[in-house]
Amino acid sequence: MAILVTGGLGYIGSHTIIELIKKGEKVIAVDNLSNSKITMIDQIEKITGVRITFYQVDCLDKEKLEEVFKENKDIRDVIHFAGSKAVGESCVKPLLYYENNLMSTINLLNLMIKYGVKNFIFSSSATVYGTPKRVPLYETDPIGGTTNPYGTTKLIIEGILQDVYKVHPEMNIAILRYFNPIGAHESGLIGEAPNGIPNNLMPYITQVAVGQRDHLNVFGDDYPTVDGTGVRDYIHVVDLATGHVAALEKLATNPGLVIYNLGTGKGTSVLELVKAFEEANNVKVPYEIAPRRPGDIAECYANCDKAEKELHWKATHTIVDACRDSWKWQQYFTKESKK
Repeated sequence: MAILVTGGLGYIGSHTIIELIKKGEKVIAVDNLSNSKITMIDQIEKITGVRITFYQVDCLDKEKLEEVFKENKDIRDVIHFAGSKAVGESCVKPLLYYENNLMSTINLLNLMIKYGVKNFIFSSSATVYGTPKRVPLYETDPIGGTTNPYGTTKLIIEGILQDVYKVHPEMNIAILRYFNPIGAHESGLIGEAPNGIPNNLMPYITQVAVGQRDHLNVFGDDYPTVDGTGVRDYIHVVDLATGHVAALEKLATNPGLVIYNLGTGKGTSVLELVKAFEEANNVKVPYEIAPRRPGDIAECYANCDKAEKELHWKATHTIVDACRDSWKWQQYFTKESKK
């Protein structure tokens, strides 16, 4: 049997594929390469010794996506990473986000139902909680009041999945609410390599550290937090990847629709992360305070007791691990880019 991974050559998708291969799973990856690189297939093979099956397909193209299902009758599970994911960009280009994120998911679900594929993992986000009334956040806390179109797409898709499950109770659906992925594979061979200006904090830090950018912009230092900068739950991407493997094992027990937070359970401020990176790698990261970004909130971190209890999963990597692995990846990527 095979697992279809959309957005499979992206940051989280590629790390998850490696963990799936380690478990002996057959993986089929789909990606439109809008924010990833075809060379990721080679990197995955270097790490695992396995050449994955790959289709360069946009999930908005239902006909081409259907060809993947037609040619691979053994697809048992789908992990859906594909989508636009930058909070700031979503505030400027809301229609792009609604089209990409909603329609790709609807196309995928229609094809799964048509071809009898029952197990689905959705890449959701802590943004569905809106502005938290308390932290840490529990899966039972209210959702809604999202502060940006990106988060709203995740919220809408969660609603779509709830409605689909009512009509198709034979399906098993895991909604995984990610907090903030950082880090890279310990080999340094894969990591986060966004096209253009990074929208996430860690790749911006590493690009400043390697001299690719002059300084880091810290968006806001007047939040009601430990040092005035935004606080987030930074989870190592390998921990996030193993969380998907654990969720797949859960779906094999026919649990119906389940929801889990995937985080560390601890908040770290922007400046605390910068300091940790500097100390872990003995390198300076110049920064400047900039105005707050639209759509950002002050503080957000998870309670992950449910995932630990039901999935037998827990984040094991530290912030320092993530800083070291990110720096190893950035140095490798910079060296390879100059060849």
